[in-house]
Amino acid sequence: MSGNHFSLGLGIGTQSAAGDWLEVFYSKPLLAPSAALVDALKAATGYSGGNQAIALDSAQLAAVSDAFAKNNISEQQAICEALTGTTEPLVLTLLETDAAPASTPEVYLKLQMLSHRLVKPHGINLSGMFGLLPNVAWTNEGAIALAELPMRQLKARAEGRVLDVQSVDKFPKMSNYVVPAGIRIGDASRVRLGAHLAEGTTIMHEGFVNFNAGTLGTSMVEGRISAGVVVGNGSDLGGGCSTMGTLSGGNNVVISVGEGCLIGANAGLGLPLGDRCTIEAGLYVTGGSKVVVLDENGKAVETVKAGELAGKPDLLFRRNSESGRIEVKTNKSAIELNAELHSHN
Repeated sequence: MSGNHFSLGLGIGTQSAAGDWLEVFYSKPLLAPSAALVDALKAATGYSGGNQAIALDSAQLAAVSDAFAKNNISEQQAICEALTGTTEPLVLTLLETDAAPASTPEVYLKLQMLSHRLVKPHGINLSGMFGLLPNVAWTNEGAIALAELPMRQLKARAEGRVLDVQSVDKFPKMSNYVVPAGIRIGDASRVRLGAHLAEGTTIMHEGFVNFNAGTLGTSMVEGRISAGVVVGNGSDLGGGCSTMGTLSGGNNVVISVGEGCLIGANAGLGLPLGDRCTIEAGLYVTGGSKVVVLDENGKAVETVKAGELAGKPDLLFRRNSESGRIEVKTNKSAIELNAELHSHN
């Protein structure tokens, strides 16, 4: 039998007129499929190992369905049945290892694994993914290659319709692919595919979550969770606040928010924040910010770069309204979430 594989997914997607993949929808990706299932899929598709995206015809789809049935994976068999008879492009993507993706279907599988909570942010290899994601017109009629967009718009007008181009981007919105259980999203267009939203997360209308980023527990998000940023359980991001992503200004530090934290409205974070920390409204703290450390009596003890406090718990960052200096002291106030606001019933 084959060894353990990293993941697989049966997908239906969109291709350009030239046959290039624009996007792929995987209803239920599988993490760590059994060796017996992989062997059955080898016989069904001619898969020879490694990381491959295999285009399927109707006969192969039937064989893949039989492979799932023989391994008692009824959910995947049901997906095959739902896809039977379609004329849309089908693909079976098998990843033997978590190597850097080599095709568009592989990238889409990994992004959906993140949004399905099968892996956590920074828990999957996405190296080189941008070069594999085509820039696409996302419309009310699905993904359209940019070179084909003008003619599609013209044809729609000729039929008395208007083709609604909702965005032009490499990433679609997450909710067209995955809606995890126990979450709320005010404006779905502001959460990209590849976001990881833990149960109990509320994304308000001005909240934004990028790919390979998100929450690990109950959170109220009214600010920006940039690429690569992870927010711990029980932490809230106030309206208009921002977190510095790993792509910002060449920054290679992984920004994170610990548990039980509060980033105030219009505040900003540019360093890893420890548990139970608060950044007051309107204050942007980066790793290079000079911060005056106060003792229990409010007297200045020393001045340090904020980066030296990275990961330390129970800190309150504030700006002195008289001197303008950034100060930090022990945060003695507890941050408790409002149960009614965070209800997802």
